[in-house]
Amino acid sequence: MPTRVSFVIFDGFQLLDLAGPFEVFQQANRLSGGYSCEVVSRVAGSVRSSGGLQVHAGFGVHDRDPRGIDTLVVAGGSGVDAARHDSALVEWVGSAGAEARRVTSVCSGVFLLAAAGLVSGRRVTSHWSRATQLAREHPELVVDCDPIFIKDGCVWTSAGVTAGMDLALALVDDDLGRDVAVTVARELVLFLRRPGSQSQFSVPLWSPQPSTDPIRAVLSVIQADPGARHTIGDLAGQAKMSARQLQRRFTDEIGMAPGRYVERVRVEAARRALADCADPLESIARRCGFGTGETLRRVFHKHLGVSPTDYRSRFQSPWEE
Repeated sequence: MPTRVSFVIFDGFQLLDLAGPFEVFQQANRLSGGYSCEVVSRVAGSVRSSGGLQVHAGFGVHDRDPRGIDTLVVAGGSGVDAARHDSALVEWVGSAGAEARRVTSVCSGVFLLAAAGLVSGRRVTSHWSRATQLAREHPELVVDCDPIFIKDGCVWTSAGVTAGMDLALALVDDDLGRDVAVTVARELVLFLRRPGSQSQFSVPLWSPQPSTDPIRAVLSVIQADPGARHTIGDLAGQAKMSARQLQRRFTDEIGMAPGRYVERVRVEAARRALADCADPLESIARRCGFGTGETLRRVFHKHLGVSPTDYRSRFQSPWEE
């Protein structure tokens, strides 16, 4: 019997959360067979994605038996906040997930899994922008929104949008072996296992806005020249307060210590430089405040999980000669 893969969508789902993984499974099916993919929503018929494109769901929750599913894949999207309060949908997802061999989600789909009680006590991931909300609303979860995807027992969760394809490739690898997964990855022009973390591929608005003028002034100075000397004493002088006061106020308003903030701003500056110019690594390291290329390499590995050279090779602009 073909392995039944059920994709769950809802009004306002993210189209790529469905289309990306669905295509990975279909490519694997063309190579070796074995998968039977279906799309389930609250009711059968047309379902509007967050971008406006309509997708046909072949089944509704009242006409599809939740038993017999091998792999449950729950899409994310802006509509998940309403979907997780739809009792009929949540009940069906809970029943299907309890019977399935594997329970998976893409992006914010993990909120629907959590509402259905399928991931309690699990280590999970989601889109980096939903991490704080997920941890706040579901303290029973171990939220780690840096990895592209996480496997915790029978539960697999992935980061946002295209990361669903990384997850699906891993599932195909788990089912059919590395050779099939490699062939699918080549066909779809994907990494078999994308290196690095979410931080590597997105430029999040990770810094909260300061609530007071002194801290706002300190942030402006750091962002204007990331490579300048930014000791705690220098920054305290800009804020016109003691170093101890600055440390406390800055951490309260921004959520991290000044030194950590400076390092992250410098990493962002180095990322832009590596992508936008052909300057030597040592030159970029000095200009962005790291001093040496070795320090830059060490900090890149800590924050992004890749070397500066690897980052440049993936994201560099086509410089003119």
